[in-house]
Amino acid sequence: MEIRSLLPLALCFFLLFNGCFAQIEQQQRFLWQKLQQQQQHRRGRARTECRIQSLKAREPTYKFDSEAGTTEFWDRNNEEFECAGVAAVRNVIQPQGLLLPHYNNAPQLLYIVQGSGVLGTVIPGCAETYESPERERSMRGEESREGERQYRTGGDQHQKVRQFRQGDVLALPAGITLWFYNNGQERLVTVALLDTSNPANQLDLQFRHFFLAGNPNPRGQSGSRYEEEIRGRREQEQGEQQQQQRRQTGNLFDGFDQNLLADVFNVDPELVRNLQGREDQRGRIIRVERFDVLSPEFEEREEERRPSRREREGRRGSEPNGLEETICTMRLKENLGQPSRADVYNPRGGRISSLNSHKLPILNWLQLSAERGVLYQNAVMAPYWNMNAHSILYILRGSGRIQVVGDTGNSVFNDEVREGQMIIVPQNFAVVKRAGNQGLDYIAFKTNDQAMTSPLAGRLSAIRAMPEEVLMNSYQISRQDARSLKYNREEATVFAGRRSGGYSTRAFNYALTAVEALLKA
Repeated sequence: MEIRSLLPLALCFFLLFNGCFAQIEQQQRFLWQKLQQQQQHRRGRARTECRIQSLKAREPTYKFDSEAGTTEFWDRNNEEFECAGVAAVRNVIQPQGLLLPHYNNAPQLLYIVQGSGVLGTVIPGCAETYESPERERSMRGEESREGERQYRTGGDQHQKVRQFRQGDVLALPAGITLWFYNNGQERLVTVALLDTSNPANQLDLQFRHFFLAGNPNPRGQSGSRYEEEIRGRREQEQGEQQQQQRRQTGNLFDGFDQNLLADVFNVDPELVRNLQGREDQRGRIIRVERFDVLSPEFEEREEERRPSRREREGRRGSEPNGLEETICTMRLKENLGQPSRADVYNPRGGRISSLNSHKLPILNWLQLSAERGVLYQNAVMAPYWNMNAHSILYILRGSGRIQVVGDTGNSVFNDEVREGQMIIVPQNFAVVKRAGNQGLDYIAFKTNDQAMTSPLAGRLSAIRAMPEEVLMNSYQISRQDARSLKYNREEATVFAGRRSGGYSTRAFNYALTAVEALLKA
């Protein structure tokens, strides 16, 4: 009798433990898959060569004007960009400007420096969930065997469009179709990092953009030196087709046969000529005065919705279950411009906001992350190194001084930086930043979805975590000096600055001393 009464209890325990073990096994399998994905990502980056002797704060090299804006590219062949395996693009879109539909061969993180607008994405297999009222009428008054031919004149259906604003980070996978429209009253400025060494790009490490409309380079110009070299070789090999090669800088449809396209779309050849855009001289950013694209007038700002406790716990290292969000409804943006989003805050020094795959799950797919920094006047950010990623810094506002130190203790960069410049800090290189009199704002793109840093000074530093005996013997200093190194700074990451330059200079010199001493040791 007692045995029978114990059977249900034993069965419950069996089911409970079986479920727990299955969950543990599922989490372990997810972590193993994650590790394999990161190893594959690292193998892709191993194709690059990093022989960095010096770094430079660079501005865009190529600039192409369009009807309603400009597009600027950093030279991909610079040593730093080759080392990091990335490319960078900046677009300036005037009000009522439309960046034509296109796709890229690499995933990208795009930051909205200024302005607001609308982003359209086309993801294969996703439904056209945005639709306006339809009304139909007869086309040409003709009738077919199936009855009267109909077409939509007032209704429209398309995939989701997203509103964005200043401070947003947009995560955009490789190969999906994109377009941007500036529906605001001021110019729209975006800066994008493209991870050309990502496994999603199975071509070479060159950045390529594929336009689906217009003529992106109507004057035969090119956005990268690679394309210029390719065109030059073709012209040498096929001298009789030089003029034709110069002209072939249009969109994808330009390369297809007109009659074939007419059959594919079941349209007139005249319409195909518009599709190919051979005579279009407007460039890649065109002006559209009336832009009636269906979108919610007041979109719920999903990035401002605070996740529940259950959601926060579910994101910590757990595997996505496929029910919470699919690729069609996945969040593609997060705002880092709001002070309330700061992860590190010093009221006298500034704030740091980070964005990784825990906060924006799609970054797990892209293997990218971002960091937004705001340093107040003369503030110093503790020296640190990026443990598992390259860091690409873009200066948003203000100015300051940045120093980067390599593996042999040599300074590879020690100079002033200003708005609009970009500097690449290779993985494990130590870096320290000091803001100028106007402060220093930056956005850092990182080549790992869970990028980690290790500070060299401050309350969370490697120096602070070491025993005094290790510091005394490593640096040949007294115990009192070792304690000074460990405890003279109580701030975590951002050190306060003062208007009189003495205090901030001492802080900066202290940070540099810590970097150089540790590397030499």
